[in-house]
Amino acid sequence: MQIIDQYGHLRQTWTDPEFLDGPWDLTIDDKGSEAHVFVSNVLNGTVARLDVSVASNGLTLHKKTTIARGYMHVPNAAALTTDTLYVASTADNVIYSVAQAGHRTSPVLHGKVAFADEHLRGPLALRFAPNGNLLAANGDAVNADVLHPSEIVEFTKWGQFVREYDVDASQGGAFGLDTVIDGDGEFNYAVIDDVTNSVIVVQRPVRW
Repeated sequence: MQIIDQYGHLRQTWTDPEFLDGPWDLTIDDKGSEAHVFVSNVLNGTVARLDVSVASNGLTLHKKTTIARGYMHVPNAAALTTDTLYVASTADNVIYSVAQAGHRTSPVLHGKVAFADEHLRGPLALRFAPNGNLLAANGDAVNADVLHPSEIVEFTKWGQFVREYDVDASQGGAFGLDTVIDGDGEFNYAVIDDVTNSVIVVQRPVRW
């Protein structure tokens, strides 16, 4: 795992055979001078929490804790709210929630099923939109549908399906995602298209 500053300079490199075993994606609970970094590990099917302090000269890693385990394959980017971490377990085709993620000292098995919907097709990256809805990038590895390839799917916080957004005409394109805020305070999606190996911005509907 590499730490890069805002100017693109490599500042630190962290390695650990247990807590950074094939790190795939991460999310950060930023508390200013401190932060929790949650890392999904593709090789051992775990989620690790790295407790760090933040200073002008970089990060100091204080503690490493496994907070969830037992995922079949590729638990990916997660979003944190009210100390609950949401984890996409690709092969299970399920999004789990892990309670007390910032304070947990021992791993939970999977966590609680938060989203298990027919519109999930091997979910990868997760992000919460500014309106509080959950966005998931479908990797098409499970439950693939040639009529709906490479999509971002949106759910309400209560688990109700809202809509889908196309990323690529081929399967397996939707990978990582985030929201992009424009000068008017509106937002769209920045998405990694794994088919074209590029980052694109997907325009959201005028009515959200």
